Amino acid sequence: MRLQPVFLLSATDASHFPFESKTHGAPEIAFLGRSNVGKSSLINALLGSKEARVSSTPGRTRAINFFALHEVAGGKPRVVPAMIFADLPGYGYAKISKSISAEWPKFIEPYLAERETLALCVCLVDTNIPPQPSDGQLITYLKQTQRPFVVVGTKADRLSNNVLAKNLAALKREHGVEEILPVSSKTEAGVKVLWQRLMTAAE
Repeated sequence: MRLQPVFLLSATDASHFPFESKTHGAPEIAFLGRSNVGKSSLINALLGSKEARVSSTPGRTRAINFFALHEVAGGKPRVVPAMIFADLPGYGYAKISKSISAEWPKFIEPYLAERETLALCVCLVDTNIPPQPSDGQLITYLKQTQRPFVVVGTKADRLSNNVLAKNLAALKREHGVEEILPVSSKTEAGVKVLWQRLMTAAE
């Protein structure tokens, strides 16, 4: 199945979230992670396009960006999207962390806590660095709100198999999760496995 992404809108307030008339109630997949974790690169690898902007300055995204993914049938995209991608602002980058933290209660927390069509949260952690407290806080929040989530380890291509296994074990132990899916936006290793998880959640 081929999916064609279409940018919907950027929301900086809960009142700006897309109405069902735009999304047709399609299941939404939220992508969350630290500002330099490679979130936009992973979204682009999943979409096979450059829909999500990759900035050289971490923390540039200050809104929730929504993309509708339409199944293509007979050369034409279907009207009703198969799913929605929601690219949330990054966190944890020193220069902007305070301002991002101040904005979370306005529209990010309401989205995570109240969005009825939110089917899965994809939490991105960097496999190249030790476990980060900010990632732990997010995972704890999702556990407390009982939101379905999957933890994805980015930049896996930069490590040997032995080091990657060791780092994944440390991340799982620190964050209290049983599974972390290693992926690489550069080599696309693990991208198909992640796609399967997204499709299962969307169903």
